[in-house]
Amino acid sequence: MTAIKHALQRDIFTPNDERLLSIVNVCKAGKKKKNCFLCATVTTERPVQVKVVKVKKSDKGDFYKRQIAWALRDLAVVDAKDAIKENPEFDLHFEKIYKWVASSTAEKNAFISCIWKLNQRYLRKKIDFVNVSSQLLEELPKVTEESVPSGENQSVTGGDEESVDEYQELNAREEQDIEIMMEGCEYAISNAEAFAEKLSRELQVLDGANIQSIMASEKQVNILMKLLDEALKEVDQIELKLSSYEEMLQSVKEQMDQISESNHLIHLSNTNNVKLLSEIEFLVNHMDLAKGHIKALQQGDLTSSHGIEACTNAADALLQCMNVALRPGHDMLLAVKQQQKQFSELRELFAKRLANHLNNVFVQQFTQALLRLYNRSYFLSVPGHDQSSNLAQHSIELTLPNHHPLHRDLLRYAKLMEWLKSTDYAIYEGLTRNYMDYLSRLYEREIKDFFEVAKIKMTGTTKESKKFGLHGSSGKLTGSTSSLNKLSVQSSGNRRSQSSSLLDMGNMSTSDLDVADRTKFDKIFEQVLSELEPLCLAEQDFISKFFKLQQHQSMSGTMTEAEDLDGVTLSRQHNSGTPLPVSSERDMIRQMMIKIFRCIEPDLSSLIALGDKIDSFNSLYMLVKMSHHVWTAQNVDPASFLSTTLGNVLVTVKRNFDKCISNQIRQMEEVKISKKSKVGILPFVAEFEEFAGLAESIFKNAERRGDLDKAYTKLIRGVFVNVEKVANESQKTPRDVVMMENFHHIFATLSRLKISCLEAEKKEAKQKYTDHLQSYVIYSLGQPLEKLNHFFEGVEARVAQGIREEEVSYQLAFNKQELRKVIKEYPGKEVKKGLDNLYKKVDKHLCEEENLLQVVWHSMQDEFIRQYKHFEGLIARCYPGSGITMEFTIQDILDYCSSIAQSH
Repeated sequence: MTAIKHALQRDIFTPNDERLLSIVNVCKAGKKKKNCFLCATVTTERPVQVKVVKVKKSDKGDFYKRQIAWALRDLAVVDAKDAIKENPEFDLHFEKIYKWVASSTAEKNAFISCIWKLNQRYLRKKIDFVNVSSQLLEELPKVTEESVPSGENQSVTGGDEESVDEYQELNAREEQDIEIMMEGCEYAISNAEAFAEKLSRELQVLDGANIQSIMASEKQVNILMKLLDEALKEVDQIELKLSSYEEMLQSVKEQMDQISESNHLIHLSNTNNVKLLSEIEFLVNHMDLAKGHIKALQQGDLTSSHGIEACTNAADALLQCMNVALRPGHDMLLAVKQQQKQFSELRELFAKRLANHLNNVFVQQFTQALLRLYNRSYFLSVPGHDQSSNLAQHSIELTLPNHHPLHRDLLRYAKLMEWLKSTDYAIYEGLTRNYMDYLSRLYEREIKDFFEVAKIKMTGTTKESKKFGLHGSSGKLTGSTSSLNKLSVQSSGNRRSQSSSLLDMGNMSTSDLDVADRTKFDKIFEQVLSELEPLCLAEQDFISKFFKLQQHQSMSGTMTEAEDLDGVTLSRQHNSGTPLPVSSERDMIRQMMIKIFRCIEPDLSSLIALGDKIDSFNSLYMLVKMSHHVWTAQNVDPASFLSTTLGNVLVTVKRNFDKCISNQIRQMEEVKISKKSKVGILPFVAEFEEFAGLAESIFKNAERRGDLDKAYTKLIRGVFVNVEKVANESQKTPRDVVMMENFHHIFATLSRLKISCLEAEKKEAKQKYTDHLQSYVIYSLGQPLEKLNHFFEGVEARVAQGIREEEVSYQLAFNKQELRKVIKEYPGKEVKKGLDNLYKKVDKHLCEEENLLQVVWHSMQDEFIRQYKHFEGLIARCYPGSGITMEFTIQDILDYCSSIAQSH
């Protein structure tokens, strides 16, 4: 093994400046035995690199080659398999696990020991040795790299010196020196003893020379020692001076330290003074309220524009001082506490002054408005005078009082109200409550008087006013809602009974008022809505501006427990006066409007009920007008008070409209016809014509056309059904006449009005009219040539049995003689007489207003001519060449009909 180790060192590792420290003969475990060597090496130059090299014998020759090398730092685990029993197997864990079987356990242990020593000396990373005997892992003495001379070959550890001494390679210098010595002694190789003796003599000569040189230099040594003593004395003196200098510098250092500390204190004091000045300036600039502002808050004039502006500026300045964001610690200062206390007192004082003044303004404006209202309505209640005559004499306009002056005066305080809202919400809320209370009473009186005037204008006279439940009371016009409701039922009953009685007579008036009265009602109702709309919008705009409530933006926050102010819910405040956020300021505006205008909806509903009782067709006007105003209000603000109120009233109007339609249908169903007179045009057919004509003029370009179309469909179905019902029950007038005349009237009405949603019904009415006209003509005309008709019916029966037409004349009952006998019974004179009787009969059946007599008579003429041609055709086919003809011609028929029509 030693020879192999020397060979590997010489051939493989020396050329690479590496030194071989340990070697083991191994083969791979579990495979075909192919021996190789694992070598532990270190480099000869720094930094030292430790490697494990696999060396394999070449297959072509008797030499070794380097196959693979691993850095020892890459080795993670050395597994000896068994620490107790001898086992030649071991594993090395590099990037993967290599399993080896050594040729002997001793070689394996020596190799693992060498790896352990190299790891201890050169590597910072500690390799994990598994299943290795503790005897192999003895701790080496710590040898530093500095203790080993550079340039000399070193062993790994003291325990490894024996293995290293086995072979010690000469370095280049040693080889050079030996070569020079050997060149000087040529016989050194042949006679080593002579060479060694020569070297010994030369060494002795050198030793003697060295001793003499030492003895010769003793004097110089003594001189050198003396100089050294003198130098030491000088050093002592220098040290004394340095000590004194150090003491002086120490004193200077202490003084400088004191100066430095003093400068630091001065800088700190200056810094503190600057900061203190900054804090004082901050407090003075932000918490100092000018004397002029204080005086304005305490004694400022709240009646003049200049005084209001001064108070507003002072209030804003006070709010800024109170809302200043104090820095930490400011609230602990006594001056700050006193200033805050003064601000709070000023705020409370001015808030009370402002609230008292605004309450006085509310009362003053309310009183003045009431005086104007009483002066305006005094003449309406003068005893012994007719109210309608008073209206005519004084030309009272249907207008509501304008509150612009009140709003203008109060809007001067809008900024102060905003200040009050943010500083003292309790007082702000109290002013809001007072304003609503005063204004609700004022508006209630104004609006009630306004609606009473509107009702009187609608009814026209005092007598008619009393008829509809209007009367004067307590110096003011009042309308009893309960009496109106009661009269609604009575009027409805009276209307039905009146309609029934009129229908019994064959004629019904659809309204007690003419078109002019309805137009007058429409204008009055439009005027009412036109007055209410700007009034509500102006008040809502004023509330938003005066009380600083946003109409189109919601406040963030959640609704807390609220207190009820006569049905108006406002947010409850904190004890500190800060308002709790409501769900929406728009909701608060709407609640205030509901409180202020709580009388609008019932009064408007009462007016609508009156208009409906005056004439049920007024619901058409009201539906169109209300729909338009609701649509306008929703375009402005869908959630506003005006939009909501008008929407609620529109529901009532729509119900009245539906009730009007239902009443008309019910009246159709309750119609009773007279047994003694002819029917003619049914009353509900004429009423439908009136309704449709009126509705088309009212609903032209209206928003709610769909409601009218639905009503049309219901009405026309009712008309169709009840026309047939009356026709079936008619005894005096034939059913076909009733159907023909009424459906002709319906068709004419629909054709004239051109109602698009009733096109199908128009076609149906025309078809029914045509069918019943034809049916009546055939029924009334009957068989004017009865015997002749019976004769030809027999002829047609024989032909139907299979007898040829030209052979019919050979039948005994239908020969030429029988035909001539029958024809002689119908001369022209008899025919004209029969037609004249028929004309009189038709004239009794038909009504004059529909003017269908000539149409029916012309249809009968055509039908008679058709029968005449039919008889002539049968004679020509069945009795050819007989020369038999009728006693009269078609021209005679035309002359008879024309003369009969002219004579009547």
